[in-house]
Amino acid sequence: MAVTMANITHLRKMSGAGMMDCKNALEEAGSDFEKAMEIIRKKGQAVAAKRSDREASEGCVLAAENGDFAAITAVKCETDFVAKNTDFIAMTQDILNTAMSSKPATKEELLQIKLGSGRTIEETITDRIGVTGEKMELGYYEFVKGAATISYIHQGNKLATIVAFNKPLERQVARDVAMQVAAMNPVAITPADVPQKVIDTEKEIARDKARQAGKPENLLDRIAEGALQKFYKESTLLQQEFVKDATINIEQYLKTRDKELTVTTFKRITLNVD
Repeated sequence: MAVTMANITHLRKMSGAGMMDCKNALEEAGSDFEKAMEIIRKKGQAVAAKRSDREASEGCVLAAENGDFAAITAVKCETDFVAKNTDFIAMTQDILNTAMSSKPATKEELLQIKLGSGRTIEETITDRIGVTGEKMELGYYEFVKGAATISYIHQGNKLATIVAFNKPLERQVARDVAMQVAAMNPVAITPADVPQKVIDTEKEIARDKARQAGKPENLLDRIAEGALQKFYKESTLLQQEFVKDATINIEQYLKTRDKELTVTTFKRITLNVD
């Protein structure tokens, strides 16, 4: 049976593969759509195996919130050209939508969930590898839960944040905090949340700098403690200066709305940007 343009177009819609890939698959399958789809999928598996050692540093990062749940998904690829492709972005959006509706506990669970096509997310990404010829992977899946949540996607789909709060709040206030996380990249919510290893490292760096500056040994601990307090103000979310008003920090900004309002958790995912 001759391969028609209608058949090629139909297979392209089913698979997302290019015109020539669809034509060749249909010819090899004798115009059998199921066999043609299997040929395209096997091509994806072969390309995935061949490019498994390649670096996938580009990609698309998307986020969303719905009431008490917010999530980020990031699908990674090799080039910015593929990352900006509308089909690639749409696939990332489908994965995010699935995460929002299913709320899996881990990335591994998310990969095994089936999309509307009947293929799992893991299989869908592999199929897409066959279309683009690039390594792809679900690089990140993160979520937060709280009395209220917010998401923020920075222009270009390379950076996204999600934040959870202990109480409901105005959307703009929540968005301001999510943008703060994006812009200032805090390491923790409060000084008490900073890992001890980070604290020890910061204090040792401060001591080394003081020694190199010729400061007396008996003053090094005091200097290190001062440097640590500066680090807290720069790197913990609630103590950071508010990017929209440097006269107050984030904790003070939240308390202008509600004295009990605070952040309970946040996540920040970025690809190939500072």
